Amino acid sequence: MNYFEPFGVDEALLKLGLERALSRGADWAELFFEHRVSQQVGLEDGAVDRAYLGVTLGVGVRVVKGDQTGYAYSEEISRAALSAAATTAAVIADGPARPAPIAFNATPLPNRYPTARPWAEVDLSEKMPILQRLNEQAFAADPRIAKVRVGLSHSQGAVLIVDSTGRVSFDLQPMGRLNIGCTAIDGARRESNGANYAARGGFELFSPQRLELLSSEAVERTLFLFDARPAPAGAMPIVLGAGASGILLHEAIGHGMEADFNRKGVSVYSEQLNQRIASEHITIVDDGTRLGDRGAINVDDEGAEGQRTTLVEQGILRTYMHDRISAEHYGVAPTGNGRRESFRHPPLPRMRSTYMLPGPHDPAEIIASVKRGVYAETFTNGQVMIGAGDFTFYIKTGYLIEDGKLTQPIKDTNIIGNGPEVLRQTDMVGTDFKFDDGGWVCGKDGQSVPVSLGMPTVRVSSITIGGVN
Repeated sequence: MNYFEPFGVDEALLKLGLERALSRGADWAELFFEHRVSQQVGLEDGAVDRAYLGVTLGVGVRVVKGDQTGYAYSEEISRAALSAAATTAAVIADGPARPAPIAFNATPLPNRYPTARPWAEVDLSEKMPILQRLNEQAFAADPRIAKVRVGLSHSQGAVLIVDSTGRVSFDLQPMGRLNIGCTAIDGARRESNGANYAARGGFELFSPQRLELLSSEAVERTLFLFDARPAPAGAMPIVLGAGASGILLHEAIGHGMEADFNRKGVSVYSEQLNQRIASEHITIVDDGTRLGDRGAINVDDEGAEGQRTTLVEQGILRTYMHDRISAEHYGVAPTGNGRRESFRHPPLPRMRSTYMLPGPHDPAEIIASVKRGVYAETFTNGQVMIGAGDFTFYIKTGYLIEDGKLTQPIKDTNIIGNGPEVLRQTDMVGTDFKFDDGGWVCGKDGQSVPVSLGMPTVRVSSITIGGVN
C-alpha cells in the first residue's frame, strides 16, 4: 500500500470508500486502484516514426448484490471522488448498510515476473540501439527486403485491490513487447509478414540472441510467402503445428470454458462438467503461474492468487475458469481468472495462459499418418462465435500434406469449423509441446487483456478448408 501513499491512499480513504460502497446493503464490495506508465517507440526504415507515453491512474469501485454488479470509477483519487464513485456503484443494492472492515490484512504473493532492469531505470538512449539493430539485421538478411517497421513497447503497472473482507492485495506488473514487420519485393510481387515477442519483465528481455531470433523469424516468414499459394478447398485432415496453433484452442474452445458463459447457459459446455468432451490424450490447462509469461499473474484483478487450473483432464471437462461471482454460483473456489483491462472495467472470467499438454505421438508420425491434408503453422484474422464455438480462421503460413510429407507451401487459407467438434476430432497429440511467446491480446466484452498460449502438434481428422478449386 506504500506505493499508493503519494496519491493520497491510506486506511482512512479505504474505509471511506468501502463504507460508501456498503451503504445500501451490498453483499460484498471492492476498491481497485491502478497506476500504470506505458511507453512506445518505433522506427520505419531506420527513422523514428512514432513515440508515445501514457499514464493511467484511477480507482474502480465494484459492488455486488446477489449476481448483480454495480460499477463506477474515477480518474481522480480523492475523498470526494471516491465517495461519489462508491455511492454510485452502491445503488445496485437496496437495504440497510453493512459495516466496513475495521482492519486490513495484506495478502503475501509469489513473484512470477522477477525484473533485473525495471523500465523506469532505462533511458531512451538504451532502447534505440535495439530497434536499430533489428532494422539492420532484417535489411541485411535478404536483398528482397524493401521495408522494415520495428517497435518496442513496455509498461510498468501497479494495482492495489481492497475488499470488504479486509483483504489487501498489491502487485507490480511489468510488461515488454518487441515487434518487427517486413515487406519484401520479388519482381512484380510484394509480400508482408512479421514476428513479435512479449513477456513480463524488464529491459533484460531483449538480449542480442532474442533480437537475432526475432529478425530472422520475420524475414523467413515474409520470404516464405513468395512460394506459397492457397490450399485446395474441401473437407480434409488438418495437422495443427506446435506453438502458435494454440490461438485456435484459445478462441474456439477456451472462451467456451469461461464460467460466465456457462452460468448464463450460453456455452455448449454448460451441461458437460465431468463428462468426456475429447479423447483421453487431451489435457487442457489455463495457467497463471508460468514464470515471466505474458499471461502470468501473481494475483488476479479481484485479489485471488494466480494458479494453474486443469480444465480438461484426459478428455474429461473438470472445471470452468471462475471469477468470484461465478465461483459463488457454482459453490467452488475462484480459480484466479477474474481479470479486467483497467480500473475503468469490472472483472470477468478471462484466460491467462491456455494450452494443451503433450501427448503420446511423435510429430513425424502425425504428419506421416495423413494421406492428403493441410499443415497449419501460423494463423491470422479469425472470427469466433463465443459459446457455440463456430469459427473461421486464416492460415497465414503452412503446407500441403501429400502421402505423409510436407509439400507445397500454403498461405491465406481459410478454415471453417466448430471448436468443440474440432476437440472431439483431435485424435493424435504430439510429444512436442511448444509455448508461443508472441504478444497475444484477448478481447471480450470490449476489454482487452494480455494472454499466452501454446500446444503440441495435433491431428484433427477432418475440417473444412475454404481454399481454391
